[in-house]
Amino acid sequence: MLPTPRAGTLVYGLAAIDNSGRIADRTVIRALGWGPGTRLHIREASGVIVVRLDRQGVFTVTGQGHLHLPAAVRHLCGLTAGDRVLLAANPADGLLVVHPPAALDAMVVAVHADLLGGGRA
Repeated sequence: MLPTPRAGTLVYGLAAIDNSGRIADRTVIRALGWGPGTRLHIREASGVIVVRLDRQGVFTVTGQGHLHLPAAVRHLCGLTAGDRVLLAANPADGLLVVHPPAALDAMVVAVHADLLGGGRA
């Protein structure tokens, strides 16, 4: 059986959060066209972090081109320093979704349960 071809144009990254809440994956940020000083809107939604370009946004890409997640949003998602997150960027929509470990666990368990016949993975 051949693998299913990719249907989308998402750009992925996997990165750790440092002590200050910074994610140092510049590849994903560059794919979105976000340079240092780019204003952003950052919010929690259903256990993930949604980041969008917002010319009125109070958050910005750091001078080094990194994303800094606000403490309140990290807290809502249970993120601590050293946690690794999945970054899923949709450059066409100017959207980045940060998937914390708990959200990844839920997705993987659901997919595995479906693949393995409905039981817990």
